[in-house]
Amino acid sequence: MATAAFCSVSKTAQVTSRRCFILHLKRLAGTGVARVPSCPTHSSSLFRGTNWFPRSTSVRFMSHGSAGRTTAAGRSRRGVLAFSGAAAVTAAAAVAGFFANASHFQRAEMAMKVSPAVKEKEERDMLERCRGFMSPPVTDIDVLQGRKAEMRTRMEMLIMETQAEFCKALEEVDGGTFKVDRWDRNEGGGGISCVMQDGKVFEKAGVNVSVVFGNLTEEAAKQMRSRGKVLKGKDGKLPFCAMGVSSVIHPKNPHIPTVHFNYRYFEIEEEDGSKQWWFGGGTDLTPIYVNREDAFHFHNTLKEACDKHHPQYYPDFKKWCDRYFYVRHRGETRGIGGIFFDDLDAPSQEEVFSFIKSCARTVVPCYLPIVHKHLNDPFTEEEKNWQQVRRGRYVEFNLVYDRGVKFGLATPGSRIESILMSLPLTARWEYMHEPAKGTPEAEMLEVLRNPKEWV
Repeated sequence: MATAAFCSVSKTAQVTSRRCFILHLKRLAGTGVARVPSCPTHSSSLFRGTNWFPRSTSVRFMSHGSAGRTTAAGRSRRGVLAFSGAAAVTAAAAVAGFFANASHFQRAEMAMKVSPAVKEKEERDMLERCRGFMSPPVTDIDVLQGRKAEMRTRMEMLIMETQAEFCKALEEVDGGTFKVDRWDRNEGGGGISCVMQDGKVFEKAGVNVSVVFGNLTEEAAKQMRSRGKVLKGKDGKLPFCAMGVSSVIHPKNPHIPTVHFNYRYFEIEEEDGSKQWWFGGGTDLTPIYVNREDAFHFHNTLKEACDKHHPQYYPDFKKWCDRYFYVRHRGETRGIGGIFFDDLDAPSQEEVFSFIKSCARTVVPCYLPIVHKHLNDPFTEEEKNWQQVRRGRYVEFNLVYDRGVKFGLATPGSRIESILMSLPLTARWEYMHEPAKGTPEAEMLEVLRNPKEWV
């Protein structure tokens, strides 16, 4: 009897503690406090045990109506995996898809048999992860726990962790502190913008998380249809959910490159209740001067992450990055690239999400070693002026071509400050500027006009 009473009290204490912590998170969200207190005994890091230095037939994914869809009944339809030069999907891929679906149903059956103890542990684990965030999640913690198996919950937890890990790494090297700004969108959702300005190392550093939902505007739907999306709304409405983490870092020293990354998830519900989903994102580097050692480190870190999932991911997504970040009216790329992909909805949701996680885990190790390397590099006024000119090109791309900026500006209720967070504090436009031949500036321009292979 004494044992039974002790277990009951212990369980009650655990439940009470969990509820108190949830309430604490909500209060923090309401007060706009900078970040959630860290737990002294458990690590909430997504990158637990990860060092900043990583361990040491073309493919493209196509949407043909069935890829990236989940039916109203919850069954996932397979996307098409197309090999360049091949006429059709191989029989092996079809067999793999069959067994993957079989495995899916087995997992679903097992999930129905989860014990109360396991469920309680999962809830505690989610709360522990939240302790390490810069702020409580955008979505209410009770809602996240109620649908923790859904992709939108798993992706929100990933982008929150990625934001926290990157911000803390930047704070450590700069010595400054990020301002944490929570914002709400009247039409649905909100976000968390973390910004550090005029630091010792970084002139402006922004790491933004957004989780928004509602109905797509006609302009946004038109933009998606232009990329081949087949969207069938009900009564002219297309309910959507979009979320992502994005960052742009503008250092003071012209020998430290600017870096950008963005990883996102999109979900649309169609008239029959089925859902289309896809992932997108990438990481790219914009140096002011050519440094081949830095370029190799950056690209090789991304390549190792890609190679874990498919040998063609890096070469294909590197080319895509060079094409995407191209300033057409200047005839040059924004930087030396990295990887970029969009509308990724095959071979399966689970496999694509696994790839996204691998990419998110590179944002610290691909960039911070480069920052440390050039932390104390001296620079001249001329080099600083060249940095300002290159920043002007950065601004031109973001305002004229960037797809994320266009979507944000076309979405009612979007937060303009967060959308334009990627712009530097200072930039420069000089009339008919052209660096002298044989200079380091001319060498940089040659690389931007003729993209290179770095690994």
